[in-house]
Amino acid sequence: MSDIEKVVVRTRRLEKLLRVQYHAEGRGLHQLITSCEERLPHDVVGRLRFVATIRNKVVHEEDFVFDEVDDFFSACDVCEEELTPRSNRFIWRAAMWLMVLITMMAMVVYYIHWDTLERFL
Repeated sequence: MSDIEKVVVRTRRLEKLLRVQYHAEGRGLHQLITSCEERLPHDVVGRLRFVATIRNKVVHEEDFVFDEVDDFFSACDVCEEELTPRSNRFIWRAAMWLMVLITMMAMVVYYIHWDTLERFL
């Protein structure tokens, strides 16, 4: 996958998050950020502007050299993390811990009562 493809895929995810979670309106990433800037976490706005600027340069400028690859993708990761609703992450973590707890309890019960259960197998 080329740099342009990677950049476009990552920024499209951010655009979708802005449209769905923050009801942003506009065509480009800068317009989306501007339309919902008051509802965004303050520390994310600067990173989103950085991502939008790099995206525009990579896509539209023919002689642009993409040297800030690591900075760009780390900024994308931070933005995605901040823009993703926290309730979903909490629910998934709680569900996973609940499954681990139930599995561990079942293993303890089987271990304690194995002599009784073995004759039914």
